[in-house]
Amino acid sequence: MDFAHSPRVTGLQAQLRRFLDDLVLPANAQWLRYAAAGVYPLDVIEPLKQQARALGLWNLFLPGLRSNEPGTRLTNLEYAPLAEVMGRVAWASEVFNCNAPDTGNIELLHRFATPDQAGRWLTPLLIGEMRSCFAMSEPDVASSDPTNIATLIHRDGDDYIVNGRKWFITGALHPNCRLAVVMGRSGDDDSSDSGTSAHGKHTLLLVPMDTPGLSIVRNVPVMQQQAIDGHCELLFRDVRVPAANRLGDEGAGFALAQARLGPGRVHHCMRSIGQCELALELMSARALERRAFGHAMGDFANVQDWIAHSRVEIDQARLLVLHAAWKMDTQGNAAARVDVAAIKLVAAQLQTRVLDRAMQVFGAMGLTPDTPLAQLWSWGRAMRFLDGPDEVHLRTVARAELARAKANAGSTSAYLQRWMPPHPDDVMH
Repeated sequence: MDFAHSPRVTGLQAQLRRFLDDLVLPANAQWLRYAAAGVYPLDVIEPLKQQARALGLWNLFLPGLRSNEPGTRLTNLEYAPLAEVMGRVAWASEVFNCNAPDTGNIELLHRFATPDQAGRWLTPLLIGEMRSCFAMSEPDVASSDPTNIATLIHRDGDDYIVNGRKWFITGALHPNCRLAVVMGRSGDDDSSDSGTSAHGKHTLLLVPMDTPGLSIVRNVPVMQQQAIDGHCELLFRDVRVPAANRLGDEGAGFALAQARLGPGRVHHCMRSIGQCELALELMSARALERRAFGHAMGDFANVQDWIAHSRVEIDQARLLVLHAAWKMDTQGNAAARVDVAAIKLVAAQLQTRVLDRAMQVFGAMGLTPDTPLAQLWSWGRAMRFLDGPDEVHLRTVARAELARAKANAGSTSAYLQRWMPPHPDDVMH
């Protein structure tokens, strides 16, 4: 287990940093002006994408990349530090075609799409010509338990018909979003059906965004901030698509959806760590510059504690994420399930803590758009729900520990028996 970056990864890190410093950050003000006007800044994004692809900084996230597909094949462990660099600018990942939710959808299509499906949707996604969204969460059920999902997918001859509502569907408003990967209930609506498990009643469909009956109801603000590419509520009313648009087998939707989560959570967590690093840099610089009661803020013990705690917590989280990525590479995604739950829990809580400290050091300025801190704090708070709430990940980790204890039943009792002090009658005199 060696987490030292290879020369190849170190070189890519340096390239990415230069790209961000020389091209992305200078374009940020223009990107924000477009966003404030409610217009997605394709004029900013597209030229940067062309330059990134020409430099080989493209599709870095996909370990299974084939030789005939555009991009640079990296393992999860190799990609993780690059995602950290991208996280320093909220919209930068799209420049390198490494943005969510497309990365997860590309992973799904890469593994399970038919040749026709791959030609129609995977290839345009890989070359950056289109975007996609993943429609699973629903407003009327606890989507942390996907077996609750109520959207119905009904077979009708050579077609499927979809009826239901989805929300918090990221990217659905992007002008190039042309595909929704939709998860719905396709089995018997009676959950007591003994012939099919609760996890075998859902199917994934590839639904073009221009399909009749599919409409975007609204763009839901997150913490009073509205994403320009959308966290949308979608309505499906008798949406009809060919049966050829089914991804994988009928009833296998739950298993397929789980397959896309592991790598995506590593990406989310490393971008989050990059944002925490940025917050720590800003906090430390501000602590040296800002003065109160005749002293620099950095002279106060509590501010020093915030800086020190942030440093060690970021490093701890990074090591945990790299370990999860290493385990996925060496033992497979399924073997890293508990590790992935742990990093998602740790990274989301880390971001709200570190950003909160940085905002305190900046004072009221930290609440304004004059720094990225408020936006990054809001995103960190949202991450405690996205890809599963904290409580679900806590339960996953706890159940793994309890299962280990059950498997080792008796070992702790034997230890305690050896540890117990002798009875007074047995004490040697």
